Amino acid sequence: MLLTVIVNPTHVAKIIDLPFQDSTGGINFSQRKNEISLWKILLFKNKEDRGVEKLMRIHGSLVPKRYRYIDVKKMTNSFSKKLGQGGFGVVYKGKIKDGSLAAVKILIDSKSSSEEFINEVVSISRTSHINVISLLGFCYEGNKRALIFEYMPNGSLDMFISSGKTLNMSSSLGWKVLYKIAIGIACGLEYLHRGCNTRILHFDIKPQNILLDQDFIPKISDFGLAKICHGKDSAISTLGMRGTVGFIAPELLFRSLGRISHKSDVYSYEMLVLEMVELIYRNLEPGKDLKLHMNVTEEEEVLVRKMIIVSLWCIQTNPSDRPPIMKVIEMLEGSFESLQMPPKPILYSPTRPPSQHWEVMTSNFNGSPEERILENLEESNNM
Repeated sequence: MLLTVIVNPTHVAKIIDLPFQDSTGGINFSQRKNEISLWKILLFKNKEDRGVEKLMRIHGSLVPKRYRYIDVKKMTNSFSKKLGQGGFGVVYKGKIKDGSLAAVKILIDSKSSSEEFINEVVSISRTSHINVISLLGFCYEGNKRALIFEYMPNGSLDMFISSGKTLNMSSSLGWKVLYKIAIGIACGLEYLHRGCNTRILHFDIKPQNILLDQDFIPKISDFGLAKICHGKDSAISTLGMRGTVGFIAPELLFRSLGRISHKSDVYSYEMLVLEMVELIYRNLEPGKDLKLHMNVTEEEEVLVRKMIIVSLWCIQTNPSDRPPIMKVIEMLEGSFESLQMPPKPILYSPTRPPSQHWEVMTSNFNGSPEERILENLEESNNM
């Protein structure tokens, strides 16, 4: 009687057919272990699980290695070493069977269906680019879901450029390295937008989602908010607000500003670059010269100014005024002399008097980074 209560009605006939019953009609669990294993599979395998298996068969070799949850627990030593936590899960340090280190992301409160989850797994596994994180495997057991990625020893870009950090130009992360990181992220985005079989829009480009390998090569990670544009589509007609405050494109907040498209990633990318550049000004004392105070070479100053100008082109309020990411790469790699000053974004506030400028730059002013940096750039151009 107990069995008939817990068994899914659609599976009853299959269970009755199994030769488990003894002469008294009871279940003899000490015999026929193979049949019992089969019975358990039939009993607990619900419709959603079968859907996952079907999707995996359809995608075939595109699906990365699937791990059991018990394997995930073993590779992380029972989740003993936490690397970080975001809105979609907790990341732990792990080691797979071949001895390679891995970053294991345990998804929490995932509301996506099994189909959405597998499609996300397949989408990431289709990518192959030096500036996009590699997916090594995944786990799907009901509500237990995990993604296994290659391990990045230098952590996230956020660890180096977030507010409160002090810029140490003698460290590995000098301005030439930051410039190469900016170009690397752009190349990764260009691949997602144009190089994949399906265009992938990330929608959450920010320092926390840029990981750095042992050589400080950047890798775009965390595709939890990503959307796929099939065929030649470049825009998404309907989409809820997604992204991180401070990096989210304005059209995701105000639909009247323009269509949601790959240009939204361009905006987020350049807000990230501006945060990298703003690190200079958080460490620059009022009235001090950039080159003299921070020991920046003339070549590095040109790189910084180039990053600023390109960034300001990419945060234009109207998406159609922003360059595509491919053009961004051309501008960053091209000559400084060929760059034109961008117009001020519509949401840009009036320029402050020069006497207030350095006070604003080094205070806790609530204005945006682009306002502070553009003012500094305009002032230096007029000197």
